[in-house]
Amino acid sequence: MTAVEKQTPLEARLAAIELPKGGAFAAMRADALARLVAMGLPGRRDEYWRYTDPAALNAPLAPAAKPFEASDETPLFDGMDRVKLVFVDGVFDAEASDSLELAGVEIARLAEAETADIHWAQGLYGTLETAGQSPVVRPFAALNSAAASDGLLIRVTGKAAKPVSLIYVHRSETSDPILHHVIKLEPGAEFTLLENGPAGARFNKVMEVDVGAGARFHHIRAQGRDHERRAVTGIFARVAEGALFKSFTMTVNGVLTRNECVIDMVGDDAVAHVAGAALGDGASGAFHHDDTVFVTHGAERGESRQVFKKVLKHGAVGTFQGKILVKPGAQKTDGYQISQSLLLDDDSQFLGKPELEIYADDVKCSHGSTTGALDETAMFYLRSRGVPHEEATALLVLSFLADAIDEIEDEALKDEIVARLEGWLARHRG
Repeated sequence: MTAVEKQTPLEARLAAIELPKGGAFAAMRADALARLVAMGLPGRRDEYWRYTDPAALNAPLAPAAKPFEASDETPLFDGMDRVKLVFVDGVFDAEASDSLELAGVEIARLAEAETADIHWAQGLYGTLETAGQSPVVRPFAALNSAAASDGLLIRVTGKAAKPVSLIYVHRSETSDPILHHVIKLEPGAEFTLLENGPAGARFNKVMEVDVGAGARFHHIRAQGRDHERRAVTGIFARVAEGALFKSFTMTVNGVLTRNECVIDMVGDDAVAHVAGAALGDGASGAFHHDDTVFVTHGAERGESRQVFKKVLKHGAVGTFQGKILVKPGAQKTDGYQISQSLLLDDDSQFLGKPELEIYADDVKCSHGSTTGALDETAMFYLRSRGVPHEEATALLVLSFLADAIDEIEDEALKDEIVARLEGWLARHRG
C-alpha cells in the first residue's frame, strides 16, 4: 500500500488544504487543529449526523459542481441601499466590492489582519466556535477555524449607516472555499448583515457573532442558485444583557446543505430568534437540507425562538435537530421551538429531533414538530372559487412558510424574500 492509501480520512482532508502559517491568529488556529485531530471527522454513527451523510464534506477534494449560469432575474437585495462586499470562490474581490468605509463600521479582511501584530479580533477569533464545541462536537467548524483563508472582521460601535451585503460568487467547478467571519457589536450598537450567492462547489463557512449589551444584530441569508452545491455553515453567537440576535435563512436547491447555529444567551433579558424556510425539489437534482440548532439559556428572563419550515417534493429530504438548554438559575426563561414540514408528494421525507433540557423550575419552554400534506379543505376552498391548482398550491405553501418569514423585521427585506419564494414556486410547478 502507498503512503496515501494509509492516510486516515482526516489526514487526507488536511493534506488537500494549504493551512495558513504564522500570523496574528496562529495560536487559535493551532488550537483548532488540535481539537479537530482529537475529535476526527464526523460519520453516520455520530448522533448529530445520523440523518445526514457527511461523506461529500469529508472527501479530500470538493465534488465537481457547475457554476450557476446567470439569469435575467434581478440580483437579490439589488434594490437596497447597502454596502456590497464580494467573494469569488472564497477570495475577496476588491474591484467588485464597494469601499469598506461606506458602512460606517470597522471592517478588515482576515487575510490582511493576519499580518498585523495586534488586532481586536485576536481575542475573539475561534473563541465562540471553541465554546460551541460542548456538549456536542462540531468538527467542520474546528476545521474552518484552523484553515480559513479569508473572511471579514467587522466591529460595530454605533448604528451602522447601511447594511453590509456579502455576495458569494462561484466560478470554478472545483472551488472549495473556507471563509471565517468575526462580528463584534459593542454595547448599544446596531447592525444588519445580508448574505447571498453561490459560493463554490463545496463551501465551509463559520460566522462568530458577539452581541454586546443592548446591541441589535439582524442577519438575513439566502442560499440557492447552484443545484449542485454542497455546504456546511456554522453560526456561533454570544448574546449579552438586553441584546437582540435575529437570523433568518432561505434555502432553495443544493445537493447538500447543513446549517448549524449555536447561541449562548449569557445576559439577563437577552433575545435570540433563529428561523429558516427551505424549499426542495428532487426533480432538479438531489436535495438534502439539515438545520441543527442549539440554544443555551444561561441567564434570567431570556427569550428564544426557533422557527423552521421546509417544503419538500420529488424525493427531497429535510432534517431538523434543535435543542433548548436551560441552565440552573436561568429563571423566567421563555423558549419556543417549532419545526414543520410540508410534503407535496409521497416520495419526500422529513426527519425531526426536537429536544428540551431544563434545570430551572420557573420557565416557559415548548417544542413541536409536525409533518403533513396540503390542507385538503383549504385547497377545496380555493379551487371552488376558481383558483387554479398550481396557484392554490403556491398560496398554501407561502401561508405555511409565513411564520418563519415573519421573523424578518424589515418589511422591504421580507417582501423581497417572499417574491423570491414565489419565483421559485412558479419555476417548479407540477
